[in-house]
Amino acid sequence: MATEPLHPDFYTRAGNPNHEQAAAVIAQLEGAERALLTATGMGAATTAALTLVRAGDHVIGQRSMYAGVTSMLLNLLPRFGVECTEVDQTDVEAFEAALRPNTSLVLLESPSNPRLEVTDLAAVAELARRQGALTLADNTFATPINQRPLELGVDLVWHSATKYMGGHADLMAGVVAGPTDVVERIWNTTQVVGAVLAPFNAWLLLRGLRTLSLRMDRHNANGMALSEALEGHPAVSRVYYPGLASHPGHAVAARQMSGFGGVLAFELEAGHEAADAFISRLRYAKRAASLGNVGSLVVHPAAMWAHAMTPAQLEAAGVSPGSCASQLALSTPTTSSKTSTAP
Repeated sequence: MATEPLHPDFYTRAGNPNHEQAAAVIAQLEGAERALLTATGMGAATTAALTLVRAGDHVIGQRSMYAGVTSMLLNLLPRFGVECTEVDQTDVEAFEAALRPNTSLVLLESPSNPRLEVTDLAAVAELARRQGALTLADNTFATPINQRPLELGVDLVWHSATKYMGGHADLMAGVVAGPTDVVERIWNTTQVVGAVLAPFNAWLLLRGLRTLSLRMDRHNANGMALSEALEGHPAVSRVYYPGLASHPGHAVAARQMSGFGGVLAFELEAGHEAADAFISRLRYAKRAASLGNVGSLVVHPAAMWAHAMTPAQLEAAGVSPGSCASQLALSTPTTSSKTSTAP
């Protein structure tokens, strides 16, 4: 495993000791040769994509992905002459059908945000490799504690390190990890676009990484417990959590994941207004958007993403009006009227 800085002793934008320490830990966790820190998760995703594609290329993404990446696919990359195709991530044959001679990049996310859909990473990575395309996977929800995409054949992995890697809701950061030569190319792009992490945030990130495995053990346990409780509730029409046997992607998830995380999604029978009212009544889980910290939170994806996606795009991504998404805290609350999560 390489440990020497990419570009030492030059300028803070080029790298610094705090960056190198945190990046080395993440590279080891992911089984990568190198890792590069960026200012945010979207900074990692966008900088990597701008490095790996050029005008005339074709990119494949998933219909169910983080809204920021969907916006990059549909709104940013086409402005530079890059054509993008979205496919159903649960259908490996859909990826195969979408591949073209000029496909240069396949963007993956598993489990996906917000419906926790599962992609067969090994199968899609093999298809892309045959075509000569690189694969870039978002591993934010799983973390390298639960899933290591590079071991499944994926070329590059990225995270919003703001979330589980940071773990304390007090920093913003991103990271991309993979082969040294490709990370070097992405580094060159960061020097132009300036998506560079502050050294102090890198120090905070290193602090969070020290407890990542301990925190994920509890997140995994709490995610499964609440998913099972909600699945039996009469007001809930469906629960999305890859650890449940009822999840369509459970078999694939069980094959490529060692744990299923602290994020789950569920739909209420009564729709949009009921979802909003339900969230407003919660006492323990707070309405907030940045998961991965030590507190529980809940969001209404249909409302939160309305600014970034059209109603048609939300529907295509499977975001129903009555959907809710939640991340469970490290500790399970005691049973009382103040902490009840019943719809």
